[in-house]
Amino acid sequence: MEFFCYHRDRPGSSALRQVTLEAHWAYMDHYAARMIARGPTLDDAGTPTGSVHALDLPDPAAARAFAFDEPTYQAGGYRDVLLRRWRNTLRTTMWDSPGEPAGYLVLGLGEGPPADVEPPDGHDLIAYGPLLSDDGTAWLGTAALTRAATLSAARAVLTPDRYAAVEVHTWRFGGRVTAGPAT
Repeated sequence: MEFFCYHRDRPGSSALRQVTLEAHWAYMDHYAARMIARGPTLDDAGTPTGSVHALDLPDPAAARAFAFDEPTYQAGGYRDVLLRRWRNTLRTTMWDSPGEPAGYLVLGLGEGPPADVEPPDGHDLIAYGPLLSDDGTAWLGTAALTRAATLSAARAVLTPDRYAAVEVHTWRFGGRVTAGPAT
């Protein structure tokens, strides 16, 4: 089962995020083989504002453990967590997506009948899919990671009048920075 997890930073938690960074990466290393996409959201100054993870896990209980056992969450660094079952309609990972490792997270929070369940044409999508209830039967919104020239172009990935709210956040590929092999 695929899940979408967005930990949103608590205001003023940048120093705490730095303190827990190695523990966060070590924790995520255990899930590396299950990752579809990951990375921070950023403000205009490039300061992290949250942490996105789309991954394949056995069940909702495993997803809750992933989200709430995370070291920065445990240390109080996040103000909230969006955790939803998700369907990866592209069936690829961010590592399959050539090009600039940056873009936008676009979240459409559901209202009414399902919208934008299938990926739209004409967008450079990295990850895309519907946000679902734990049992996978109810549509709750849509999450997309996309490369776009502007914030408004990223917002255009979703049909705005079909959602209670649409959020757009600057996002970049994440993960542990590793050094190359010794020469």
